[in-house]
Amino acid sequence: MQYWNPSCECMSREEMVKLQTERLIETVKRIYHNVPAYREKMQKKGIEPGDIKTLDDLKKLPFTYKDDLRDTYPYGMFAAPLSEIVRIHASSGTTGKQTVVGYTRKDIDTWSEVTARTLVSAGADKNSLIQVAYGYGLFTGGLGIHYGAERIGASVIPISGGNTKRQIQIMKDFGTTLLACTPSYALYMAEEMEELGIKKEDLKLKAGVFGAEQWSENMRKEIEERLGITAIDIYGLSEIIGPGVSTECCCKCGLHVQEDHFIPEIIDPVTEEVLPPGSKGELVFSTITKEGIPLLRYRTRDISSLNYEKCECGRTTVRMSKVSGRTDDMLTIRGVNVFPSQIESVLLEFGDTAPHYLLIVDRIDNLDVLEIWVEMNQQLFSDQVKKIEDSEKKIRKAIEETLGINAAVKLVEPKTIERSEGKAKRVIDKRKF
Repeated sequence: MQYWNPSCECMSREEMVKLQTERLIETVKRIYHNVPAYREKMQKKGIEPGDIKTLDDLKKLPFTYKDDLRDTYPYGMFAAPLSEIVRIHASSGTTGKQTVVGYTRKDIDTWSEVTARTLVSAGADKNSLIQVAYGYGLFTGGLGIHYGAERIGASVIPISGGNTKRQIQIMKDFGTTLLACTPSYALYMAEEMEELGIKKEDLKLKAGVFGAEQWSENMRKEIEERLGITAIDIYGLSEIIGPGVSTECCCKCGLHVQEDHFIPEIIDPVTEEVLPPGSKGELVFSTITKEGIPLLRYRTRDISSLNYEKCECGRTTVRMSKVSGRTDDMLTIRGVNVFPSQIESVLLEFGDTAPHYLLIVDRIDNLDVLEIWVEMNQQLFSDQVKKIEDSEKKIRKAIEETLGINAAVKLVEPKTIERSEGKAKRVIDKRKF
């Protein structure tokens, strides 16, 4: 079994709690004395650093929201002066003002460490050729994986996103063994390979680390089958550090959180109460080693659960379940909560459709309506109209049985739905609230 840092990845629960407690206490002091916005939040709750003595005291601390970073844009949440910040990243700002994050040299070292663990979990070592097709620049994905790959001594191909034909040619010519990108882009590459007449056997790919968007088990099977690889789910967000917060191992039974750096909680998103292990709710993270922009109880909006049992791989770190949706991209349709990942899982059960879909939500005569566009594969597209209509009926019935709501299903021609080299756009909500 491969580990990058067994002393941390296989630490006993008692040792982990002791380490986390020490680091949490120091982090709270650092934040209180260096970040006015946090100090004000804590004072409003009547909390001082001395009140935090155990991990159980974590729940006394205030939550942090994405808006806190936007309201203090750009550097108001930094706990270190700019003279100590060696790297600045930012979110895309597609849903509002950008969130800006800063890294000290120690933070970059931590980031390299946790992404090294991620890559080794996927089977990488110093002999690997790792093609990083996440975006570089202000997005944290590309550089995060890049530094982890260099940390383990692998050969890095820093191609970034886009130019898919060139991506495939380089994979073939350079002998890439591990691919890092979004899962939807991996499928897009597989599709392009088939059109170019390049078989999976023509490549040396063994594994892929895929993240930055939700994806289902059925999508994993599709990627593994079409690329001939082991597909590993990874998780991260720029506010916490970027990629490397957690990763699956070869057992694929949950994502191991790097607990010596990040403390996870699961809360009820409405009551904000901490839920017991195994409960599904909103994932919350506290960073306990970051210097540049340490965050306490950050509301990720991701839906997950936590499992503290020892994994078959030997790692003892807590495992978070694969993210099943988000509290803020959850669609409420006629009183029913719907996540795109639920619909994706249903669609990928059908062999005559491609793994590309679009959910269009509208409100007509005061009633919510959902239309699902699904691409046909080439074989179905070439078939009789009756067979296409039969497939639409089957999908519509499966959606109704899974979600409990009616939806119009429209099978569309291959290549109809726009492709993405980054995060796939799955939902168009036309309703006016």
